[in-house]
Amino acid sequence: MTPENSEESHPLLRPPGGSSPCGRLVFLAAFAAALGPLSFGFALGYSSPAIPSLRRAAPPAPRLDDSTASWFGAIVTLGAAAGGVLGGWLVDCAGRKLSLLLCTVPFVAGFAVITAAQDVWMLLGGRLLTGLACGVASLVAPIYISEISYPAVRGLLGSCVQLMVVIGILLAYLAGRVLEWRWLAVLGCVPPSFMLLLMCCMPETPRFLLTQHKRQEAMAALQFLWGSEQGWEEPCVESEHQVFQLALLRHPGIYKPFLIGISLMAFQQLSGINAIMFYAETIFEEAKFKDSSLASVIMGTIQVLFTAVAALIMDKAGRRLLLALSGVVMVFSTSAFGTYFKLTQDGSNNSSHVDLLAPVSTEPVDTSVGLAWLAVGSMCLFIAGFAVGWGPIPWLLMSEIFPLHVKGVATGVCVLTNWLMAFLVTKEFNNLMEVLRPYGVFWLASAFCIFSVLFTLFWVPETKGKTLEQITAHFEGR
Repeated sequence: MTPENSEESHPLLRPPGGSSPCGRLVFLAAFAAALGPLSFGFALGYSSPAIPSLRRAAPPAPRLDDSTASWFGAIVTLGAAAGGVLGGWLVDCAGRKLSLLLCTVPFVAGFAVITAAQDVWMLLGGRLLTGLACGVASLVAPIYISEISYPAVRGLLGSCVQLMVVIGILLAYLAGRVLEWRWLAVLGCVPPSFMLLLMCCMPETPRFLLTQHKRQEAMAALQFLWGSEQGWEEPCVESEHQVFQLALLRHPGIYKPFLIGISLMAFQQLSGINAIMFYAETIFEEAKFKDSSLASVIMGTIQVLFTAVAALIMDKAGRRLLLALSGVVMVFSTSAFGTYFKLTQDGSNNSSHVDLLAPVSTEPVDTSVGLAWLAVGSMCLFIAGFAVGWGPIPWLLMSEIFPLHVKGVATGVCVLTNWLMAFLVTKEFNNLMEVLRPYGVFWLASAFCIFSVLFTLFWVPETKGKTLEQITAHFEGR
């Protein structure tokens, strides 16, 4: 069966006359699903405060050296890559809702193993479990939210996935300032537990129910989410179960979104964002700041604020404009940060210990202090630029551009690409810093950001205000 005669060619849950639903429980359902991204944001941010704590741990507690600390930060991405593959299968077989419920198990189990860890292997095992949950949640949550949302709010709600991720990262940074690694892991069990309770009260997505020929349940879900099921067109669903086949990649409606989805995920990681967030404190120590953990909290706060701004303007500004603007900002900020390291590499006195909470002095500021603030400004600008576009939009577009009958496999491949790239970047980050020097690493990231801007301008379509069926039709040339 080809995409031209599949069910995606029929209007699916589209209001007549362009009217918009007025139900508000869709926001509650989106929040429940977004607790999954909150949990994996906490898991991502956990390593930054936990690694210094584990380095100074006294026996019999496990202690990390340079090698195991690198694996402790990176192994979560390997688990997430496996979770992406698992999530791609689960989302089609078990459904969107059940997949979200199931991913809470490895989240809680992983943090519980870390809490009870007596050696390094238990720490790595717990991180691997939380990574598995991260992969499932990062795939299923965007799909669930995009399928329960109507076009007028799909950008807003879809961007909340990344917003919850960065809130989770910031929560880990803030809690890490007052909690040791064991109690920080205990706190990590709270968001997934809350998601489990809340998602039990939420419906399955109407789109998935309709593909399972459960019309009454789908209409009930519409009534719950949007306030009314009247006036909605019933889709024509084929009786045979569609299975993804490689032959489908010959069709533009399949291979075009595949290439775009995979490229977006690769460029997101090649910008260096995960390496920066995993090793935020290490980077600021390299820049010789007194309180590197405070600098990490400031970075996290900026990311939350600008991701929230992106969510609010997503359905007005559009995806392409924000992606291009985000890429340009990241080009300048990574170039500036690389310049900072280039200027300070030859002498230990060229950088300054800057107290971020110190009052502004009226005395003349010497050059080294100015260079130190160049590092702060560059990193803050990078985080702000990333949060406006390349943070939320790849995940949002991933949930929008794929036809329904290949969504599980296609999103699974995209998530696998994202997390494998994240693993390579974070695992080899320290090696790259030694080989290319810090300035070379950030200038390389700047080059990738330039390519991401060009890719956005020439390849990425605008999906603002369109139904998922209209997006599919665009790729098929209809």
